[in-house]
Amino acid sequence: MHTGLYVMMGVCGSGKSLIGAKLARELGVEFVEGDDLHPPDNVKRMAAGTPLTDDDRHGWLLAIAARLREARRAGIGLVISCSALKRRYRDLLRSSGDASVRFVYLAGSRALIAERMASRRGHFMPQSLIDSQFSILEEPTPDERAWVCDISKTPETIVADLVARTASRPA
Repeated sequence: MHTGLYVMMGVCGSGKSLIGAKLARELGVEFVEGDDLHPPDNVKRMAAGTPLTDDDRHGWLLAIAARLREARRAGIGLVISCSALKRRYRDLLRSSGDASVRFVYLAGSRALIAERMASRRGHFMPQSLIDSQFSILEEPTPDERAWVCDISKTPETIVADLVARTASRPA
């Protein structure tokens, strides 16, 4: 049984949900859509094109941290999607969730993200928030040991690479 904890991170439209769900399926663990843990007021703000503040995100990040803690206590693996755009957000997930969580940074150009967002249907996050996402993005630094994935590759290629990495990582 795989017991690793993974946070799929990146800006809107980077593929956190798609890649995260596929990775979880391959590992035989639960996938949690982090957006589902947002309080209704956050969803309304984003749907209206209003970027969230750090205060808006705090409770949401604590809810994600709680899921990570629960998985660790239960001895099960988990893949969860969370933008985790700032270092302090990732630090909160490590300190309040689990110190061993592995961040998977889905990195892509603004142009590729805009193209993906333009074709996305049925999601509350409008294309108008792309710039705000990139403006607050603090890419993981080497000391965070995040796995960086180039999202110009196919989801299948990304997931295969991640599965190979998990096989060489102690669970």
